[in-house]
Amino acid sequence: MTIANSEPRRIPPTHPGEMLREDFMPAYKLTASGLATALGVSRQTIYELLQEQRAITPLMALRLSRLFGNSPSFWLNAQQARDLWETNRSAEEELARIQPLGVAV
Repeated sequence: MTIANSEPRRIPPTHPGEMLREDFMPAYKLTASGLATALGVSRQTIYELLQEQRAITPLMALRLSRLFGNSPSFWLNAQQARDLWETNRSAEEELARIQPLGVAV
């Protein structure tokens, strides 16, 4: 059984890069360079993530969770929500052509 949302979400879920930029970095007084150094990644990687041009990978989720003391799932769930929202918007017409199956007897 599926439960349909009453209305599709119009505003995209928050990108993990925005979370880093707006919440985590100011709270920990981190610069992009400082974050890159702490995570052991390039500044380019961090800049792309902060500009929402790069997705969180499982390895990056592990790095971020280690640094900030939260779970890798926190980061991956945020990325998955954003990915599903973007994909749903871009594939709406294609998905509408798929007819749901009835209940199997």
